[in-house]
Amino acid sequence: MRSVTSVSSCRVALLLAVVALLACVDQVGSSVGANRTSALEEARLQRENLVRKYLKRLKKEDGAIKLVGGRGDFEGNVEIFHSGRWGAICDDEWDQAEAEVVCRQLGFPGHLKPTHTGHFGRAKRKFWMDNLYCGGKERELADCHFDGWGTNDCEASEAAGVICKRPEEDEPATTEKPVPVEFRVPKERLERSKLELRLVGGRVADEGRVEVRLVPADGTGLPGAWGSVCGDGWGLLEGNVVCRQLGLGYANNAVQTDFFSGAEEGMEAGPSLPELLLSGTECYGNETSLADCRHDPIGWRSARCSERRGHVAAVTCVAQMADLVFDHVELEQSLHLEDRLMYLLQCAMEENCVASQAYEIQRENPNWHLETRRLLKFTARVVNTGTADFRPHIPKHLWEWHLCHMHYHSMEVFATFDVIDAGGRRVAEGHKASFCLEDNQCLPGVEPRYACANYGDQGISINCSDIYRHNIDCQWVDISELDFGEYTLKVAINPEFKVPEMRFDNNAATCRLLYTQTYARVFDCKLERP
Repeated sequence: MRSVTSVSSCRVALLLAVVALLACVDQVGSSVGANRTSALEEARLQRENLVRKYLKRLKKEDGAIKLVGGRGDFEGNVEIFHSGRWGAICDDEWDQAEAEVVCRQLGFPGHLKPTHTGHFGRAKRKFWMDNLYCGGKERELADCHFDGWGTNDCEASEAAGVICKRPEEDEPATTEKPVPVEFRVPKERLERSKLELRLVGGRVADEGRVEVRLVPADGTGLPGAWGSVCGDGWGLLEGNVVCRQLGLGYANNAVQTDFFSGAEEGMEAGPSLPELLLSGTECYGNETSLADCRHDPIGWRSARCSERRGHVAAVTCVAQMADLVFDHVELEQSLHLEDRLMYLLQCAMEENCVASQAYEIQRENPNWHLETRRLLKFTARVVNTGTADFRPHIPKHLWEWHLCHMHYHSMEVFATFDVIDAGGRRVAEGHKASFCLEDNQCLPGVEPRYACANYGDQGISINCSDIYRHNIDCQWVDISELDFGEYTLKVAINPEFKVPEMRFDNNAATCRLLYTQTYARVFDCKLERP
């Protein structure tokens, strides 16, 4: 009891100290003339942010959030407080809007980057939230739509995080910053050395933990000792580079694990595991060598990892792999506008398939069902041109039954639809929570194998297409609040790189979008990475 009282006293003392400090700021500010009005206003805003942040931390109320695993309180994996316990958040559908809400709730002026795949380490707690959908203007993360407290199908490596903008990094209001913003961390690529790698500890030659060592590029001198790679943020983009460099094909799994580290359950890694040499690896996915990727300064003392010593990067390589390509010609030919009564959108609204303003209308207008929404509709055709079938990563027993559509959905985030303005800001999005994959159309001589009906197996066979036609629920972008003009439409499949593919630079179509009072059309489409 004494220790609990001591902790409480410390917290109260800390809060009193903060309040006293802010009182001094007020006294100093009050003695300054009218020419310091802007400075006083900035000090007042910083004071409000500071008080709100510390009050939220000291009083663990439902919906409080914190960042863990980062270099400071401005970055880390997001955890939220609910029912007396802290819990993690899954990175499914985690993007700029959710990151903005988190950073604003914590008192920061904005966000720099949302992070995925356990960028700051694996989730150490139960997942409280999955499939978050925020409009970006919510006061707190708990105000956003999600599947329900504790409802998830996520692994520990799918922790969502953010990097927030600190007050001193804020820019003047007159400076427009394009979104998404690439956060330039102090990372580097190797220039004077080569990076050799190998797989160790696997059951076969095509799998294992990744080990690296430095080799002088000019061929003089001896190679360095082998070292481990930190698992933080390790994913399929990095795994594909490793398998390509080793000549082993493609990454079927890229995991953050201690399975290959020589550790027994409940014990630290065995003595055969080398020290950490490489951390913070970030690959675009098309590099020929891991040395071409960005990473923390390499070295025994420079590498850092959020987990214990046995938590390392590992891959499983395979020779055959699926490769999905989005059909932008079908997109151009099928895109059109439709105005639809909200009464006919009730099923779609249950899946968050309309803009956030529609839900405000539903709450405030008793005749909301008579209002209309303007939908930008199109057909999404996805072709598997690879050498293996494309299968969902969620096990069949975890597929979700959707009563509105009368079939099971096997993919939570298979495609995203975004409308982007000239400044790079996303001004409208299509939110489609779940997908059913099947062979709708195949080349002559190819027999369809996958179907959604009757709890059938789902996937996309080689040389077959999965087609979501424009007349299917949620196959649209709600642009009811969008001004007329020219925009960019970006449609991306497998956008979070959750399912392995040969490559990802043909998974998105970016097109110019012309929106007028009477029609909409897209043109000049090109394929690129999500």
